[in-house]
Amino acid sequence: MKDGRMRRWLRDWRYVAVEFAASVVSLVLFCVGMLLLPLMIITGGVLILPQAVRVLHAWSDLNRRRIGAFRGVDLPPISRPLPPGATIDDRLRFAFSRSTGRDALWLAVHALPVFSVSLLAAVLPVAAVNALAATYYWQFAPADDPVGSPYPVTSWELAATMPLVAVAYALISWWLMPAVARLVSWTSARLLATPEKSRLAARVDALTLSRAAALDAHGAELRRIERDLHDGAQNRLVNVVMMLGIAERALETDPSGVLEPLRRAQDAATDALAGLRRTVHDIYPPILDELGLEGALASLAGRSAVPCTIEAADVGRVPAAVESASYFVVAEALTNVNKYSGAAHATVQVSRESERLIITVEDDGAGGAVERPGGGLAGIRRRVEAFEGTTELTSPVGGPTTLRAELPCGS
Repeated sequence: MKDGRMRRWLRDWRYVAVEFAASVVSLVLFCVGMLLLPLMIITGGVLILPQAVRVLHAWSDLNRRRIGAFRGVDLPPISRPLPPGATIDDRLRFAFSRSTGRDALWLAVHALPVFSVSLLAAVLPVAAVNALAATYYWQFAPADDPVGSPYPVTSWELAATMPLVAVAYALISWWLMPAVARLVSWTSARLLATPEKSRLAARVDALTLSRAAALDAHGAELRRIERDLHDGAQNRLVNVVMMLGIAERALETDPSGVLEPLRRAQDAATDALAGLRRTVHDIYPPILDELGLEGALASLAGRSAVPCTIEAADVGRVPAAVESASYFVVAEALTNVNKYSGAAHATVQVSRESERLIITVEDDGAGGAVERPGGGLAGIRRRVEAFEGTTELTSPVGGPTTLRAELPCGS
């Protein structure tokens, strides 16, 4: 129990010490900003203000990650796009946005109150050690510059009281350090957290993009099914009708020759049935129901022309729509590997981290893969974005090519 409290105390002290060091940087930035802002306004240098604001945003985002890690909460960086070629009005709106105001307020609080409070809390343990050491080294200090805190030690009698002072400092620090760590982190988290309205707006934007991606993916899927039916099963069914027509005429004119057209009609019907099965399979592969995602991916690897290794242990079952999307992501990625990469080997890794399914397809081919509109990689991105997932392609010339997709898989 005591070991646990001591570890928590040390963690709090380390955080306060780091917070003090960070507040020194914030103090410097605050002072520089207070000096430069009037000069930029007076001299017309307000047009370069966005560059200074970028520094503020970068520093606040760095502290978001650190404070979020300490408190165990998510403080994501705020998206603040400034498109190339932005007008003066765009630059001014960017520089004087609400997020900039919140970051500036946090900087002022971090540079002044947090600096003072964290300095006081961080030096208390050092003061306790110094008071204990002063019991011995006071005698070596110059007579006109005695050491000691909170009072100078000039005799052995006063030196004998220093252990009590050290204990007092230690007790104050033991009680004060966790409170300061929680107060400082809570204050910073409140100032740096994204406002509820902004979070809702960002969520609406994400849902709008997800809906658009889902509609695009759905439209592309419908066009693919229509194309497969038109070019495949429909043509084969037309052949069946033709063969049956030939057999009907043969039956009327030459009954002995009807067997061959019937056999051809049967073969054409078999081909049409196989085409329909492939189309249905592409809508939702039955193998997913039979073997699950791991077994379905193993089947894909077995059919790949390029030798492929599947690493998908302990993934378990995920929602059917996510399984289907994951299957087609891997299928399309392996199709690209087989057609264009010139690779000797490919690896598919599927893992589950909390509520996200992570798919990585890597090959040792020539690299240089580029996502093109209407291409297979663009189709993968559309399918993943329909689930509010992310896709990342890394393919330097010379290889290797790595495709990474993340899909939410919460039930």
